[in-house]
Amino acid sequence: MPRKIIIDTDPGQDDAVAILLALASPEDLEVLGITAVAGNVPLALTAKNARKVCEVAGRPDVKVYAGCDRPLAHTLVTAEHVHGKTGLDGPDLPEPEMPLQQGHAVDFLINTLRAEPAGTVTLCPLGPLTNIATALQKAPDIVGRVREIVLMGGAYFQVGNITPAAEFNIYVDPEAAEIVFKSGIPIVVMPLDVTHKALVTGPRNEAFRHLGTEPGRIVAEWTDFFERFDKEKYGSAGAPLHDPTVIAYLLKPDLFRGRHINVEIETGSALTRGMTVADWWRVTDRAPNALFMGDIDADGFFALLTERIARL
Repeated sequence: MPRKIIIDTDPGQDDAVAILLALASPEDLEVLGITAVAGNVPLALTAKNARKVCEVAGRPDVKVYAGCDRPLAHTLVTAEHVHGKTGLDGPDLPEPEMPLQQGHAVDFLINTLRAEPAGTVTLCPLGPLTNIATALQKAPDIVGRVREIVLMGGAYFQVGNITPAAEFNIYVDPEAAEIVFKSGIPIVVMPLDVTHKALVTGPRNEAFRHLGTEPGRIVAEWTDFFERFDKEKYGSAGAPLHDPTVIAYLLKPDLFRGRHINVEIETGSALTRGMTVADWWRVTDRAPNALFMGDIDADGFFALLTERIARL
């Protein structure tokens, strides 16, 4: 049976590729819905972008809900400097024809987790954790119903990409991240330490383009745009492809290696706000609360990604 998932996202070119990977894998994953959150760009754009991506995949039947438009406690920080003014700059995509679902994403999360058998739904957050934390606060009974949370966010060895200490998704809403990491739900984390080893090099991007399909071309143009910022920033041969690692883990967990450790979220310090304090070396007695990934088979990851995108 396919694994039931809900993708919580703020597309973002890399979010878009993650959504395509999930929708290209119906024998493995059943996407119950997509919940949009403010992050890379404001909510109106992330909700629109999620629908654009579903249409690229030929899946206008997927339910897309708009969620929280701001973090729990602070002003929204966005990343147009990375993703462009639309969040999906690169290829010229038409306005989506599929509708945005009525109702709030948080209510969809709660209602779905209550309706599905306990322990069968995996949550896949690709952006700030505002929607997930709000659902957990509003309906504490769903905590025991979540099978697992597999998320992209945080860092240990790579430290930060939006501040010297913090990764963007966690930094945007550290209070939400703290709620999620303290929830007791099994958590798998794809930090910058992994995603910075999954670089879209020239040959890997050309593999998308050479698929000869419209989705292949669009993915290549997204990553062309997305990588211009990170290549200049890091001086690397390509840009990290962050969010698809979440979906790849569900499809092929043996591509990744990590440690079950304690991860705490810094919310008090102005200097290190949003930092994921990962006890990688197990130097404290704090109980492990997350499987924190540290390595990836990058060639295997891109082989999987290219093979699945070719199906669309």
